[in-house]
Amino acid sequence: MKRFKNILFVADREDGLQAALERAVSVAQTNQARLTVMDITPETGLADYFRQSFGIDLNAQLREHRLEALNALMGPHTDAGHAIYTKVVTGTPFIEVVQAVQRNGYDLVIKVAQHNTGLAATLFGSTDMHLLRKCPCPVWIDRPAETTAYQRVLAAVDPFDDESGNLQRLILDLATPLAEREQAALEVVHAWALPGESILRNSRGRIPDNELELLLQNREEHHRKGLNALLSHYDLDTGKENVHLVKGKPALVISDCATKQKLDLIVMGTLGRAGIPGLIIGNTAKDVLSEARTALLAVKPSGFVSPVTR
Repeated sequence: MKRFKNILFVADREDGLQAALERAVSVAQTNQARLTVMDITPETGLADYFRQSFGIDLNAQLREHRLEALNALMGPHTDAGHAIYTKVVTGTPFIEVVQAVQRNGYDLVIKVAQHNTGLAATLFGSTDMHLLRKCPCPVWIDRPAETTAYQRVLAAVDPFDDESGNLQRLILDLATPLAEREQAALEVVHAWALPGESILRNSRGRIPDNELELLLQNREEHHRKGLNALLSHYDLDTGKENVHLVKGKPALVISDCATKQKLDLIVMGTLGRAGIPGLIIGNTAKDVLSEARTALLAVKPSGFVSPVTR
């Protein structure tokens, strides 16, 4: 996985960080990359009062306190001889992270999921979702866990996504060496469907079953050829047990595969189209994220422009 040179680890929680942090350190060492560990303290709303009443910069003291905690957290890793930088800023977390990426050229953001405990409880919290939508570089959101080992990694691809440039190759370029580094099994999935099948099967547009079956076979073969063309660069094809060409809606297929294969990480694109500033997250990614209980490495097209400005 030798492609990252400037990694940002977002330590925006006080527990559940250790496994993801060890992974970030390992990836940085493998890539001989610079690693920065960052946290964001929120504006207290009392800063002016404390400054005027007591001459105290409360925000600065909060940053200093958190920086001491980060330095203590990083102690065992810096002793290993790899330079790690720590920083704490004040502001809105996702904005500060995106702006740090824009200013400093980070090429990977790693963080631990916040876990949204609202009415629709999901693994990913508000900051996570903002970064998945708006951060210009890949975002790797890990689960809070005590073990660092991944057993199974899934690359979710669409060989017919011709609007996102090199996105599909990028997904596989990340997933393949990552699985090797983790000594994990790599699974690849692509979902296909026949548009209008329900109309052709059940309504006024119904056609004979044998003709519908032929259309389905042709459609599946079309997707098989497209997937094989994409996978040919990685010594993979649809004849391999770890390559899944599945009929169905992409979000359902990915979620089902995640459950059946007991996945630890999904690598996938998160945007429906490329090159449009501020575009919301794609429908497939949105549906997958609402159900996901696995770690996620989210990739955006090279033409993506973040709606967050410096």
